[in-house]
Amino acid sequence: MSRIRIAVIGGGANSEHDVSLASASSIRAALTADRYEVHALTITRNGGWVDGAGHSLLVAEVVAVLQSCDVAFPAVHGPRGEDGALAAILDFVGVPYVGSGLAAGALAMDKWATKLVAEAAGVPTSGGEVVTADTSVPDPGMPVIVKPIAGGSSFGVTRVDTRDDLPAAISAALAHDSRAMIEPFIEGREVDIAVLKRADGTRLLSAPLEIVVDGGLFDTESKYDGSADLRVPARVTPAELAALERSALIVFDALGCDGVARVDFFLTDQGLVLNEVNTMPGMTGQSQVPRMFAAVGLDYPSLLDELVAAAFTRR
Repeated sequence: MSRIRIAVIGGGANSEHDVSLASASSIRAALTADRYEVHALTITRNGGWVDGAGHSLLVAEVVAVLQSCDVAFPAVHGPRGEDGALAAILDFVGVPYVGSGLAAGALAMDKWATKLVAEAAGVPTSGGEVVTADTSVPDPGMPVIVKPIAGGSSFGVTRVDTRDDLPAAISAALAHDSRAMIEPFIEGREVDIAVLKRADGTRLLSAPLEIVVDGGLFDTESKYDGSADLRVPARVTPAELAALERSALIVFDALGCDGVARVDFFLTDQGLVLNEVNTMPGMTGQSQVPRMFAAVGLDYPSLLDELVAAAFTRR
């Protein structure tokens, strides 16, 4: 059988550039040579494109590489990647691709829109309010979490315990987006679960993963310095697991997700609360989602195979 020609896209013109490079590199290494002919494409920090040899490419050359491939794997986290931008390009040039389409990517990247969709579908969220550079500083009950509405890897995310610290936290969030969101701090366990939509349309749920960090905030530093305790599978009751799985599927379908998505929750004394949804989660072999699926018997190379197979059937 001929090998599948696959373009793996990494990098990106956003703060998650290095994270995306790591995901793309790991994906390329795990795509077995007997099944795949891998072509590397990287989006630079300023939005340019380079090939696997580091040569700069014009837009027409990028399109030619993409159209020479059977499928694309856009491993670009954050704005102008995960938010549907790359999906739109791939749709336009007619190349099947891994992951969610334009609408789902845009909705899930927008944390405020995600909350609105989830609440309408019956899944509780923490609520919150949106602020911009032109908004008067509000006076919410403390503590709160301030974050960019469209962003990832917890860049620009701050826990605020006093109103005096709120303006600086808002400014930090607005450095990454034109809108920020102020959410009440949720007391509870942070437990994530992932949904994989297979080629035949069935969904596979991962094992739940609990994140335990000092101070209760899974910020950028604790995500990448190894200090967070990631427990897979999370210790949850059968009732909690059923609620996590049911709510994850509801949100996945309500947003229109494809491929794989990680759905993040807080488990509180009053039940679960949706935190956010990630439609292109970290995809190194040691990232959360691959570890979550490995816990239910789907190893990293097999997870990638499932995603590629599903891309062909959907597009």
